[in-house]
Amino acid sequence: MDRALRRRNLVILTSLFGLVFGMIGLTYASSPLYSLFCSVTGFGGTTQRAAAAAATVIDRKVTIRFNADTNMNLPWSFRPEQKDMVLKMGETGFAAYRAESRSTRATVGTAVYNVTPDKVGQYFNKLECFCFTEQILQPGQSVDMPVAFFVDPAMNNDPNMDDVTTITLSYTFFRAKDSDAVLAQRAPGSNQKAAPSATATN
Repeated sequence: MDRALRRRNLVILTSLFGLVFGMIGLTYASSPLYSLFCSVTGFGGTTQRAAAAAATVIDRKVTIRFNADTNMNLPWSFRPEQKDMVLKMGETGFAAYRAESRSTRATVGTAVYNVTPDKVGQYFNKLECFCFTEQILQPGQSVDMPVAFFVDPAMNNDPNMDDVTTITLSYTFFRAKDSDAVLAQRAPGSNQKAAPSATATN
């Protein structure tokens, strides 16, 4: 009887340990899994990344609006260079944002982005984007940041998208969490080179 009780307690204890370790593993995996889910489905307005322009262009048009915000911890001015543009689905659009540092020292920014309405994220494709790299600005430096994109013509075949005539592309810049490390890597004498996506102006 005692042996059966000990065996049952051992099974319960083993199961509890397995549950705890499983929950810990799920916690660590949840962030990348969520990011993967968003990138595949466009959930939350997450856009797609394309290696090449769309193969076809159709006549249906959509207005693209541009929005920019800056977190209060990053002393930059950040704005879109154009208010909006009208494109055919599948047509490649070229836009630019402009950032200017108001800091007295070098700063590193990183951008997060999305599109609204959220449901169009799966059809909005970026070919080139400054959001893929960390951006370094010297004191008083200004840069033009290009974006190349297209709206997948497949969106025209989705009845859930029939009401979409306008898409807003939004970026928010934050101070990079690893600013000091990035600045150290990009310092004179380092083998690292500055990100090529931004064009500096003075």
